[in-house]
Amino acid sequence: MPTHDLAPGTWRKSSYSSGNHNCVEVATVAAGTGVRDPKLGAASPILAFGRGAFAEFLGAVRGEKFCA
Repeated sequence: MPTHDLAPGTWRKSSYSSGNHNCVEVATVAAGTGVRDPKLGAASPILAFGRGAFAEFLGAVRGEKFCA
């Protein structure tokens, strides 16, 4: 999904983000979901996921597949 497709979305802080600036923002539109670092605001790179891909990503995160 191209990141420009996220332009009409509203960015919101993830409910799983902590209060110590280790947070992410997500925006959801019909085409999918974007994730960015709010410290950089609009200049932040965006990870853009199609609907199915974001569900798979969340499953991997919840399954701690990214932990060292």
